[in-house]
Amino acid sequence: MKPCIETIDFHGIEALRLHGPKDTSAVISKLGGQVLSWKTSDQRERLFLSEKAVFDGSVAMRGGIPVCFPQFASQGDLPKHGLLRTKQWRLETERTGDDFALVTLAINDDEQTRALWPHPFLAELTLMIEADRIDVELSITNTGGAPFEFTGALHTYIRLVQVEDAAIEGLRGHEYRDAANGNEHRYDSGTELVVEGEVDRVYFDVKRPQHLKAGNHSLGIQGQGFPDVVIWNPWVDLCADLKDMPADGWRHMLCVEAAAVREPVVLPAGEEWYGRQTLVAV
Repeated sequence: MKPCIETIDFHGIEALRLHGPKDTSAVISKLGGQVLSWKTSDQRERLFLSEKAVFDGSVAMRGGIPVCFPQFASQGDLPKHGLLRTKQWRLETERTGDDFALVTLAINDDEQTRALWPHPFLAELTLMIEADRIDVELSITNTGGAPFEFTGALHTYIRLVQVEDAAIEGLRGHEYRDAANGNEHRYDSGTELVVEGEVDRVYFDVKRPQHLKAGNHSLGIQGQGFPDVVIWNPWVDLCADLKDMPADGWRHMLCVEAAAVREPVVLPAGEEWYGRQTLVAV
């Protein structure tokens, strides 16, 4: 099938399905500018989307790749993870070639965002799929007359068969903030990270790619522009407190997020910033 793009109804919301080479596909929603599905050529779903996710815009959709901007988590006075996850984005660009399919969605500030965060901006999210690879790029343009600063992330939920059988390489030697243990700052001394309980870590200034070893769901993961990497799994107890997650949801997901957390991005008037995350089936 030649790469193409179609508009679809996805759980009652308008979305775009990208058909890439070798029967790969991805779905991105105009609600939240959020990637909700990525299937590789073996037809395995690589992103976790909760079976209890809410799609009416009242809350953010649990899973896929939510966009966090202009605030990561609760690190500030704004709503958790910022202002864009429940807003409607617009289609800016769609393109296909022999070996790729690409769409760009965009959103600007409005009265609602300015009431909470008084800065003019343009946010664009570009999704490109190739054979067993996706690139997700977030660009932020300061369309106002004064500088602003922000934190943010691509909050990627990766689907796993069992998180207990997975391990992440590429974080050895990096300093991290451990939110699951009183926000202590530590250094990772292991050759790989194995999830054996709640994990909520921000790894700082990560330049190496990560290798998620998970059998036939293994991925290579590379960030660009985002200096930090967040690893999150709520484990049993915290998962039980999440109304939009099944009781065993923690077992089938792991967030590996490209993020700007420790040092806010300072964006001068008229300037553009971008960050990207690449996922490759290995």
